[in-house]
Amino acid sequence: MNEANSDAKTTKKRGKKAMTIFLIVIGVILAINLISLFINQVFFSRELEGIASYGELIEVNGHKMHVYAMGSGETTVVLLPGSGVPLPSADFGPLMRELSKIYTVVCVEYFGVGFSDQTDAPRTNENIIEETRLALSDAGFAAPYVLMPHSASGIYSEYYAAKYPDEVSAIVLLDPTPSADIVNPEVPGFVSALGKVQQAIGLSRFFNPIIVSSVLGINEKNGYTSSEISDYTKFMNHYINNTSNEQTHRLNDNVREVMEMDFPHGIPVLRILSTETEKKLKDSVLQNHLDRLGAKSITLEGSHFIYHTAAWEIAEATISFLGETEDSAERGYGGGIGGKTKRKQ
Repeated sequence: MNEANSDAKTTKKRGKKAMTIFLIVIGVILAINLISLFINQVFFSRELEGIASYGELIEVNGHKMHVYAMGSGETTVVLLPGSGVPLPSADFGPLMRELSKIYTVVCVEYFGVGFSDQTDAPRTNENIIEETRLALSDAGFAAPYVLMPHSASGIYSEYYAAKYPDEVSAIVLLDPTPSADIVNPEVPGFVSALGKVQQAIGLSRFFNPIIVSSVLGINEKNGYTSSEISDYTKFMNHYINNTSNEQTHRLNDNVREVMEMDFPHGIPVLRILSTETEKKLKDSVLQNHLDRLGAKSITLEGSHFIYHTAAWEIAEATISFLGETEDSAERGYGGGIGGKTKRKQ
């Protein structure tokens, strides 16, 4: 009996000790998070205010939208970012510099990302494309455009082409979200809420420089400038907001809408796929996507953010696809003769 009581007391003591240790660990975690929250809100909440926008801030529906242009070619290539990119104008930097040797290249930052304002307008295909059209027009760029969307923007570009085929001369898809099937899982609302909490606490800012340079490949080796790397990293600490979250949550609805639309097959389409995505998606989905668009396709070695590491290869494939001017051969690219568009005077 005494032995049983002794064992019970020992077990009870161990239980109390384990609970004490657990509470101490929870307390330390909470303390670290509270301290990080205080530091993040007091010292870093305004860190983006000192960064000047790269291009023009165009008023669209009462809000400012950032449009960044480079180059002076007669053909206008419009770069459209995928979801979750904190600063597209820096993200596309090396690709813009390569393309600008031949074309006028324009990066449009949707509301909720980069230097653009947030908006309460629903992130539907219609709103995103109408805002983009207004921004491009008011910035002085005349259609038709060569659209070069990444990821989810492939859906918006298909919508653009279906609604305004005379304004789109070609599309070059960069590892796009396919419009042949729903391949992205629905994002629960609590995930966005947790993301906002994590961002407010600010612990991720200690890991973001490593993610930017090593995981995403945004480094000088891949052609990024020191200011682009620094700015992108800072924006990564603040990019989660209601507008960008709403765009992410609405993606599958936007895909469904585009799947029901007929794509105008008079518009040439090139799909540049990454080896990562080629391995991830079913062959049937990839083929159905090509068939739907009547597109050509090539695959480049790399991740979903293929343009981070293959800017030159993308530029070369684009110039070859569009059949650009003889001048392209002199710059080290292949090419031929093709159509041109001009910036409005």
